[in-house]
Amino acid sequence: MSGGAANITVALLNKPAENGREEDELGMKEKVWNESKKLWVVAAPAIFTRFSTFGVSMISQAFIGHLGPIELAAYSITFTVLLRFSNGILLGMASALETLCGQAYGAKQNHMLGIYLQRSWIVLTGCTICLMPVYIFSGPILLALGQEERIVRVARIIALWVIGVNFSFVPSFTCQMFLQAQSKNKIIAYVAAVSLAVHVFLSWLLMIHFDFGITGAMTSTLVAFWLPNIAQLLFVTCGGCKDTWRGFSMLAFKDLWPVFKLSMSSGGMLCLELWYNSILVLLTGNLKNAEVALDALAICININGLEMMIALGFLAAASVRVSNELGRGNSKGAKGRVSYIFTTSEAVAAEVADLSPLLAFSILLNSVQPVLSGVAVGAGWQGYVTYVNLACYYLIGIPSGVILGYVVGLEVKGVWIGMLFGVFVQTCVLCIMTLRTDWDQQVSTSLRRLNRWVVPDESSAVNKTSSEE
Repeated sequence: MSGGAANITVALLNKPAENGREEDELGMKEKVWNESKKLWVVAAPAIFTRFSTFGVSMISQAFIGHLGPIELAAYSITFTVLLRFSNGILLGMASALETLCGQAYGAKQNHMLGIYLQRSWIVLTGCTICLMPVYIFSGPILLALGQEERIVRVARIIALWVIGVNFSFVPSFTCQMFLQAQSKNKIIAYVAAVSLAVHVFLSWLLMIHFDFGITGAMTSTLVAFWLPNIAQLLFVTCGGCKDTWRGFSMLAFKDLWPVFKLSMSSGGMLCLELWYNSILVLLTGNLKNAEVALDALAICININGLEMMIALGFLAAASVRVSNELGRGNSKGAKGRVSYIFTTSEAVAAEVADLSPLLAFSILLNSVQPVLSGVAVGAGWQGYVTYVNLACYYLIGIPSGVILGYVVGLEVKGVWIGMLFGVFVQTCVLCIMTLRTDWDQQVSTSLRRLNRWVVPDESSAVNKTSSEE
């Protein structure tokens, strides 16, 4: 055979293999594109909703910040320390509903979603009542934590208003996770946008026009937090979720203990993350010139938090996609000038500019870590990740921050560097956990949980009996 003929023969023999590779590549591209579309269906409304919800606090902070630095510091410490304390517990406990609803929806057990939602209402309402003393006795608590008395005097007034905000989290978190599991969270984005616009107008009306000060700001804040909840509850219970909401049921009081245990492990995972920044604020409050340091840090945390809403949107999307696929049994599918918005103080603005490099690095980490946490929630790993967060944040991050901030003398910079180091270590650990996971085993685990808690669908049984007759 000639060399030319041999080359043609080899080419013909290799062509099917090359075609196979091209088809595999096209198939992979199509899978990636389809999965991306599914992610964005959840992520886009979730990102917008989180921007809007976070924007409520930012708008309040911007209006209150122009009352004076003491009012700004008091608002910041109330929302960043006290509210984040309870927010961490409630959001973490509600993430158990995210796991259960996502997996049940993937397994076509639609009737269970409404029962899980009602069980979560019972558990979270009881928890919120237990958290009320934190706000009622906020003055002595903040003084015991070393905060300045002049700041605490204003903070304890704001804390009483925040009780209403805290109760708003019960329907807010649960309805969001209930709707996200079904990819029906566009309604959440719409009502969040409306509430944000209402909040801006009310804040101007009550604080600027009528000069009601903190009372006006907190009244507008309460309205902005509760308005979306009313709309979500009406949507869920009045026909927006016919397949998954079958009305109120006494079954909601059945098997509460397993749901409570999963909620507690979920709460342990997320609250340790959310409390981390609160400790950063508390450590800063004990530094020299705490008022300026607290105001600057609060502004940086808000700018960082605004960016983090994008990552948290993908946390929700990753959690929904992982839990849906596990339920289906599919293991393979599973800088300084900005500060003037918030304050007129030159000292605070200068401090914000000085912290900007750390803010940039924090934004980088926030682009990765929440998505990994979303995978953990979707897979139901909350118990394991609780220990990871405890070790990385509280045994590595905080001690590093204390040493750099107080011993080395880097002050707020040192505290923040240490905290960021803890987040970096946690991100690395979650990456390793995700890469080494046996997803077939995760399918078996999720199906065992679903089968243990499932209640027979009475309407399906009736329809089946009628058809047999």
